[in-house]
Amino acid sequence: GWWMPRGPITTAHAMWSIVIGVLAGAAVGVASRSRWAILAAPVLFAAVFELVRLGTDGPTVDGFHLSTYGVLAFVVGRGFHALVSLLPMMWGAVLGAGIARRRDASHITDSPSTATSMARRVAVGGRRAVAVVAGIGLVAFSVALLRPASTDAIVDAEGREIAGSIAELTTVEINGHELSMMIRGHSTDNPVLLFLAGGPGGSELGAMRNHLADLERHVTVVTWDQRGTGTSYGELDPVSTLTVDAAVADALAVTDHLRERFGQDRIYLVGQSWGTVLGVLAVQQAPEKYAAFVGTGQMVSPVATDRIFYDDTLAWARSNGDDGLVDDLVAIGPPPYESILDYETALSYEHEVYPYDHSANSEGEGGFSENFLVDEYRLIDQVHLLAGFMETFNVLYPQLQDIDFRDTATEFDVPMFFVQGAHEAGGRAEPFAEWYPLIDAPIKDLTVLDTSGHRPLFEQPGEFTTYMVDTVLARTGDR
Repeated sequence: GWWMPRGPITTAHAMWSIVIGVLAGAAVGVASRSRWAILAAPVLFAAVFELVRLGTDGPTVDGFHLSTYGVLAFVVGRGFHALVSLLPMMWGAVLGAGIARRRDASHITDSPSTATSMARRVAVGGRRAVAVVAGIGLVAFSVALLRPASTDAIVDAEGREIAGSIAELTTVEINGHELSMMIRGHSTDNPVLLFLAGGPGGSELGAMRNHLADLERHVTVVTWDQRGTGTSYGELDPVSTLTVDAAVADALAVTDHLRERFGQDRIYLVGQSWGTVLGVLAVQQAPEKYAAFVGTGQMVSPVATDRIFYDDTLAWARSNGDDGLVDDLVAIGPPPYESILDYETALSYEHEVYPYDHSANSEGEGGFSENFLVDEYRLIDQVHLLAGFMETFNVLYPQLQDIDFRDTATEFDVPMFFVQGAHEAGGRAEPFAEWYPLIDAPIKDLTVLDTSGHRPLFEQPGEFTTYMVDTVLARTGDR
């Protein structure tokens, strides 16, 4: 509870949990000489663990809630912890109790009847078979946990690694935190592009690998997992220091690291959703570091967006006769909210309220969830993708409620480019339509991709890459 109050964060944590669980279960089984240890050991462990970590807050450690977010939080939090701690403990208790009972049986001299002996052998054989199968499963799961993350080298048509290319997963110390990033490009002499994922809490290593490999021909693409997200989930705590200002400071520090490493005075900054908020704040604070900013799925005022979503969802629920949802929305009232569960009620019906045809797009209706299974994530990272989203969103999103770029961000010293989807939800499209004419920048440009919604760079990656090369790089290359 003191060591890992949010459960196993790293692969090492998970492996230690398995080992300690087996040993603790075995010790209880030997001491008790009873198969009741199979239940007693994990129940005792869980009770003490929950008491010790009472001061830890967040969706994955709070009480259970019967909702989609609540169930997901339980599965990736307590559910995963049970898999790597309690199940090994139960297996260890079986072994321990079996060893103790076998040792005790060796001192019994009375011979049982033939029928009793046969029944006992069958029961013992069955239990041993179950224990062996469980043990094999535990070993297989451990092997899966130990699979390292990797990213393929960049190769030519003959499969040979391209000279001067880069393809790496790395970790960099940023403001006291070890933050992870993926860096890929056909030539390290190309311009550098830093990508800021959405959320708060999103990780897009999978989406970048699945959809934007062609962009790597033209720029060195750096996909950064922000603090508390994806492969940087282990840096979530202490959440008291996870603030918007700290996120901006991290983005600027990552920028400086990349400028120094690749010897470039300015780099390109691309943000998606929450990443556009972070990106705008960064270029406002340090315009001299950036060749241009590119916003996709641009956010302008989170609270204005959420209120439009609320109104549209309420109207949709009424028109469809969904009285239960109407009652829930009326009960919580319009945003902002303090609880992520209230945001779930108001915001999670986007695909139903604003439907459009995804069939022509590279990324389908599943959105970011389609991109979990790539080699760049370890198994534990894949578990933590949703945990990182919920925990980080829960901390950072309430801090965004006073942001409104229509009032605070209209003049820029860097070129500002925007790639929007024609099917962007009204809650985001309407504030952007009001903000864009107010922007004063050295260069300002907007393109709208015809089959996209909120994630145009992943939905229409070919068109996005063409825009980046023919418009963004072409118009800013001499700056």
